[in-house]
Amino acid sequence: MTPSREIATVRGQVEACDWDAVTAAVDRDGYAVTPTALLTGAQCTRERDRFRDDGAFRSTIDMTRYRFGEGCYRYYAYPLPPAVAALREAAYPPLSALANTWAPRLGEPRSYPGRLEQLVDVCRVAGQTKPTPLMLRYERGGYNNLHQDLYGDVAFPLQLTVALTEPGVDFTGGENLFVEQRPRSQSRGTSVTVPLGHAVIFPTRYRPVAGSRGYYRAAVRHGISTVTSGVRFTLGVIFHEAR
Repeated sequence: MTPSREIATVRGQVEACDWDAVTAAVDRDGYAVTPTALLTGAQCTRERDRFRDDGAFRSTIDMTRYRFGEGCYRYYAYPLPPAVAALREAAYPPLSALANTWAPRLGEPRSYPGRLEQLVDVCRVAGQTKPTPLMLRYERGGYNNLHQDLYGDVAFPLQLTVALTEPGVDFTGGENLFVEQRPRSQSRGTSVTVPLGHAVIFPTRYRPVAGSRGYYRAAVRHGISTVTSGVRFTLGVIFHEAR
């Protein structure tokens, strides 16, 4: 498939998603799995195969070395692969609308631009110039500790990950984990399984939750449970850039 056709295909798949339902679920529950696939099976395979291409990535992180968990992830270099770039650009506008709904609830003066290139410009003015999309690989026994993804002063409040391997077929275990901490309350944990090619959308750091006196911030951390067999690949799409 030519790059231009791949870009058009991914944009079509993203635009066909019911983003009103997805963003409503994220607003209500703190996460949502897309009802349709954003990448085809063939596109997932191409991205998995790219993991071995050193020239496609700017850095590689051994999670065990840094006590992040057990596994490996690689940050893409610019220019991003066509499917990754198209997914990031097409998914951003509906999520920016939700981000702007959240901002006043969180007491933030910031408003988020409607297009990804505008957010990237804001990041670069702040000295954040490195791309943040990444691919993660976990073998049997692999896992990711609960964490948040912040790379500088500019941080977009939502992100997504796409399953590049099929749960129950390519691997077992390895569920997405979300833990939400509400003030003066015990943490709430949720595990989510994402079908091949589908995405799960969730907060980067915190989200607004309605209370009796208005909205308050609930901190959210995410991670991956232990993979019990096979190999698990995911594509992580973060919208703000890194220093």
